[in-house]
Order: sequence, then C-alpha cells, then structure tokens
Amino acid sequence: MKIAEVSEKYNISKDTLRWYEKIGIITDVERKPNGVREYSEENCQMIESIICMRSAGLSIDVLKNFFNLLKEGDSTLEQRRDLLLEQKRILQESYDQLSRTMEKLDRKIQKCEQLIIDKKQNK
Repeated sequence: MKIAEVSEKYNISKDTLRWYEKIGIITDVERKPNGVREYSEENCQMIESIICMRSAGLSIDVLKNFFNLLKEGDSTLEQRRDLLLEQKRILQESYDQLSRTMEKLDRKIQKCEQLIIDKKQNK
C-alpha cells in the first residue's frame, strides 16, 4: 500500500507515518526506485499496534523502547511483557480515576435533576 492509502485506512497523517519511520518505530518500509513508500502487511500490522498503544497512552519513548526490544527478538520477551504490564497498570489507574470521576458527575447530575423537579413542584 502507498502512504496515502495507509494514511486513509488508519486515519493517520502521512507526516506522522513518515515521522514514525524516521524515529525508528516503523521499520523496513520498502521503497520503489522512484522513492515511493510501499507498506507491507507487516508494516500495517505494526501501524495497528502503534495506534492501539498510543490510544492506550503509551508515550513515544515507551513505544520506541518497545519496538527496539521487538527488533532484538525473543530474548527480550520478558522485558516487553514487563513494559506492557507496567503500561497496563498505568492505564488501569487512569481508568479507575476516570470511573470515580464519572460516578461523582452522575451524583451531581442526579442532585441537579432532583432540585429541578423540586423547584417545578414548588411553583
């Protein structure tokens, strides 16, 4: 797939794809003799992983570290697992905080709704 197709398919800018390649997160993108990038199925799977990990809140540095470990092969499996577990723990903390915030907002909304009902009944 050409960069424009990948950009459209994954809703990610061409500049971002080029930047991910430049900093070494996306690797082994083939180039045609005229310099046009040709993304393979493996590249696309890597992009899907990047999008997933970024949406989970992983920083670029953590992402770079993960993909560098991935390039090193199976000897880094434990390190990659530990990195992912740590990121999952951080994400779970954020989720828990967000959940508590949503509960507080729900209580405030319910209180406002009750006050509105009471006000209408007292008219």
